[in-house]
Amino acid sequence: MQNSTMQRSLTSLDDNHSLDDNHPLLSLTDAVHIPTPTQLRTNNAFDLATDLVATPSVSFNEQLITELIEEQLHRASHLQVTRIGDNLVARTNLGRKYRLILAGHTDTVPPSNSKSVPPSNEEKCLARVYGDNMLAGLGATDMKGGLAVVLFTALTVTEPAVDVTYVFYAREEVASVHNGLKEVFKVNRDILAGDAAILMEPTNTAIEAGCQGTMRVKVTLSGRRAHTARAWMGQNAIHRLRAVLDVLDRYEPRKVLISECEFHEGLQAVNVSGGIAGNVVPDESTITINHRFAPDRTVKQAEQHVRSVIEPVLGSKDTLEVVDAASAADPGLDHPMLECLAHDTEVRSKLGWTDVAFFSEQGIPASNFGPSDPLLAHTENEHVYRSDIDKVRHKIGALLHNQTLSK
Repeated sequence: MQNSTMQRSLTSLDDNHSLDDNHPLLSLTDAVHIPTPTQLRTNNAFDLATDLVATPSVSFNEQLITELIEEQLHRASHLQVTRIGDNLVARTNLGRKYRLILAGHTDTVPPSNSKSVPPSNEEKCLARVYGDNMLAGLGATDMKGGLAVVLFTALTVTEPAVDVTYVFYAREEVASVHNGLKEVFKVNRDILAGDAAILMEPTNTAIEAGCQGTMRVKVTLSGRRAHTARAWMGQNAIHRLRAVLDVLDRYEPRKVLISECEFHEGLQAVNVSGGIAGNVVPDESTITINHRFAPDRTVKQAEQHVRSVIEPVLGSKDTLEVVDAASAADPGLDHPMLECLAHDTEVRSKLGWTDVAFFSEQGIPASNFGPSDPLLAHTENEHVYRSDIDKVRHKIGALLHNQTLSK
């Protein structure tokens, strides 16, 4: 998938540009640079996406983009608009049989060269357009291309076959405690009620159903401190990491098939630490382990599994602590709205974690569906194609106009 995306990018540039791992940036000189707008263009979804990318919105600095989106939503008489902090919820109230939630986050990670948050003035011209088909810039992939589809659909689809809740939320790219969805839910949980949800994360226009759960555990190994000149009098806690690492190296992750989607689990060491001084046998070391688990397990079951793998090599003074965890989400493709979305569309599992898990926890089946390649997210080479934005827009439009869902 990554190679095909790179090839498409290369055909949009001349032969003097490369997009290999050592040269990830698209040429700046071949692009039309788009300044930060004072008002969003809503004549088509691509121009709207361009203006959204041109609007800086690093996490905790979403006020401007929220105001620009809110201005457009208030012009749509068919929508009831609610603002909670820097989060917006716009709803139709047509009394339809089903209610679909279309959601996207407004924030981005900081620019790779940014030394300030919010970005400096020099960093504010974020959007670059190549020809008439490619938009590049921070957030183009994750996820302002998809966000443009949500907003454009909200403004233009006035008589959908299902009621729709459009959600534009802040602070997805930071710790979940700050997540705008949770802020809205805490203030007014009923406003996020629905029968199914689509999160406009980048999926290369495929459906990535559900998501895997994620968990971080910290294992602390004990030793006995001593001078390195008399190391035999101590027990080196760093050396004891070997047993845990050997278990992880031999670990065979499950591959679980749920609703014809394969979820490939993982158990990986992501951090190690230890040591006191250059002449001291360390009496403590730690290893942090990340576990990705399929939707057929709860957080508690995932923890039990990790303990069953790691605890046999731990001593009586060693500890295993769950640092954080987030639930997995079932694919939920048996719901009529998601089943309709999946018709004639590639479907695969979401191996990472996204906010579809939030909706799943509320009993709302959810899937990821959006333009651009997820492998480009958070890179210096984020870009999205007009054709992919239009493809997703047409697919969402067809879903909302499907009259079989109103019966």
